[in-house]
Amino acid sequence: MQELIAVVTITVLAVISPGPDFAMVSRNSLLLSRRAGVLTALGIGLGVWVHVAYTLLGVGLVIQQSLRLYAALKILGALYLIYLGVKMLRSRAEPAPAVGLPAEPPPAISDAAALRTGFLTNALNPKCTVFVVSLFLQVVQPATPLAQRIGYGAFVSATHVLWFALVALLFSHGAVRAGLLRWRHGIDRAFGALLIGFGGLLAGSALRR
Repeated sequence: MQELIAVVTITVLAVISPGPDFAMVSRNSLLLSRRAGVLTALGIGLGVWVHVAYTLLGVGLVIQQSLRLYAALKILGALYLIYLGVKMLRSRAEPAPAVGLPAEPPPAISDAAALRTGFLTNALNPKCTVFVVSLFLQVVQPATPLAQRIGYGAFVSATHVLWFALVALLFSHGAVRAGLLRWRHGIDRAFGALLIGFGGLLAGSALRR
């Protein structure tokens, strides 16, 4: 019971802390659609299983012990975040709508693209690597049955999906979205700069080691 409480508490605190996942879900929900935001959240939850899988297979211990491997993972994640950020910064500004007319949203991305964006954002997120590896190697006891460990992984994944789906619902709410869509190009550039900033911090911390 003590182990379960620790897993639940640490997971909730880790999931709600701001990071690249939050930025991507917020951006897709606000500038694209509620469906895109929810699918991004689902992709994030699926991405959790990448970290859970290699941790259960013992690779997490290798990552924890190898500074070079961990630094390489951080650089890979940083490059992906910078790539996403640059794409947002290079997005074209849409013509301003006529006075009194609602702003037209940009073309929607496919379901697969939204899902893939969420999956890769989380699967390449070193923050999630540290969280899952630390959780399973330091909080979960070695004697814990495999089925229970998989259950913990399912809980971590489901918590990600639930939290970020709520974020998607908030940012795609009619009143919120309608009021901000007129500044969508500036918002897109702001999220792009934020992701580049996250990527720069990750790359910098990896190169300093």
